[in-house]
Amino acid sequence: NAINPSEMESMFNANAGSPGQYNSEVICGESRRFNFQYDILSATGRNNARNFLDIIPSGYYVVVRYTASNNTALNTYAAEWQSDGSNSLYTRLKNAGFADLDSFNRPRTFNFIYRKNNAVFTPVSKLSEGIFDKIELAVICPASKGNGLITSPAFGPAKAWNTFHWRGKSLEFPTGDSVRFEVIGITAAGVENTIFSVDSTIKEINISTINAVQYPYIKLKMYNVDRVSSTPYQLNYWRLNYTPVPEGAVAPNIKFTMKDTVEIGEPIAFSVAFKNVSQVKFDSLMKINLRIKTANNFDSIINIPKGKILLSGDTLVASYTIPSEKYPGKNTLFIEFNPANNQPEQFLFNNFLYKDFFVKSDNFNPLLDVTFDGVHILSRDIVASKPNILIKLKDESRFFALKDTSLIKVQLRYPDQTLRSFSFGDTLRFNPANLSSGENAATIEFKPFLPKDGEYELIISGKDMSGNVAGALNYRTVFTVINKPMISELLNYPNPFTTSTAFVFTLTGSQIPQNMRIQILTITGKVVKEITKEELGAIHIGRNITDYKWDGNDMYGQKLANGVYIYRVITNLNGKSFEKYKAEGDDTNKYFNKGYGKMYLMR
Repeated sequence: NAINPSEMESMFNANAGSPGQYNSEVICGESRRFNFQYDILSATGRNNARNFLDIIPSGYYVVVRYTASNNTALNTYAAEWQSDGSNSLYTRLKNAGFADLDSFNRPRTFNFIYRKNNAVFTPVSKLSEGIFDKIELAVICPASKGNGLITSPAFGPAKAWNTFHWRGKSLEFPTGDSVRFEVIGITAAGVENTIFSVDSTIKEINISTINAVQYPYIKLKMYNVDRVSSTPYQLNYWRLNYTPVPEGAVAPNIKFTMKDTVEIGEPIAFSVAFKNVSQVKFDSLMKINLRIKTANNFDSIINIPKGKILLSGDTLVASYTIPSEKYPGKNTLFIEFNPANNQPEQFLFNNFLYKDFFVKSDNFNPLLDVTFDGVHILSRDIVASKPNILIKLKDESRFFALKDTSLIKVQLRYPDQTLRSFSFGDTLRFNPANLSSGENAATIEFKPFLPKDGEYELIISGKDMSGNVAGALNYRTVFTVINKPMISELLNYPNPFTTSTAFVFTLTGSQIPQNMRIQILTITGKVVKEITKEELGAIHIGRNITDYKWDGNDMYGQKLANGVYIYRVITNLNGKSFEKYKAEGDDTNKYFNKGYGKMYLMR
């Protein structure tokens, strides 16, 4: 591709399906009308490409792209191009600045961009690793034009227009610059009309004849032409002098009062400030609209008196006391100053305020429930070093959803007695209540990492949106963490048993065993039943009582005879067996012999 540096337009080759110019190939698609493509498997094709590079005018940007085949026989490389002689495609590209052309020695593709006969522009190139990776090459290409246009934003709105004046200079002398300006009036509906046309000899013009009511806004345009050196005329400034309309804004930083939640019947005191932030006074009393969108989507219009005439920098405060008994449920208050541009103002987007409020009755405390890995634990129970602690806060209110993270405070006392409060983030995640589920319950997922062995104390306080606390005292529980993966001796309960028996054991660490099975054997050592981890049911770090209960049948479902049976547990994690865990004061080992326990079946 060859690109004109003045307009940055690609040189046209031919329409789709037509033979290409300068001995290039047939154009194979509408999107390729600006491509000059050559088959360079032969010296003739390479020479045609070389000749086209010679034809491209000086100063043009040239983009050279090569498409490779995964068939080695359908590629030629830089070394073969070089063998065409000193007047070859290779020498053209090399002299143009393709420094790494010799690296084109295997099936791959490349991009190369240079500016013909221009030493200022630095050529750039990029080669792919193979034929399947995508490469992109971006370069800034300076260009020049003979003309240009500058358009200002719209100025105003104005009470009256005064003067337009400007100053500037040319970059060279003698100059080829031609400059003119347009003063364009804009109606309130956005219709534009050119009112004055100003040439370079007029540096200042009186525009007071423009009717500010008809044209509250003005826009400026500068037409710039230099077909000699393509250097733009340097505009120092252009200015409009006019008398602006005033500008006001809601100012809650100065005054804002309103409760967002009240008990039904409690008056809601509302007040908000509005300030004139311009240097121009408003012409008349400030009109104010106040309405409440009720829970049943009804607009309740409230009559509020006009405010004073606001001088520059002055402030007024709009106040109203809302009787909450008229608005049960969720409502939205809307207040707007100077509605519908009642008197001309610069902007209206900062003249209004929305505020939600909720009226409810609530005299009940919320409920707080805490589980560790899905289990309610007892004091000093063992839990995982990476427990999933689920905190559930439930409220009876059907309308006031638990959505505020400040409702829950979570603290953890470590074995060294340091106390840490947790903020919401990755470790502590808040899931707000969704009233559409039929339950007003927020859940908090707490996933701490507890790398040190010892006793921890979890302290949780909760409250609902009305401030009712979840119990007179904070939730507190002490638990134990043992990071080393171990398993206690496995007891069956009851023992002896008649109909069924479950298994009781304790796990430590942070992960449950990958493999776990219980073997039940006769006194002679014959395995009569093997219970897999999947059959045992849910297992967690800490104390476990299996969901599974053995009914005294063998692996084929046949009832076994009454008597004594021995059993053992086999576990492993990451290929290693679990060591035995023995709690302080635990004497269950006396019931086991080399890891085997006894059970009694008595039907």
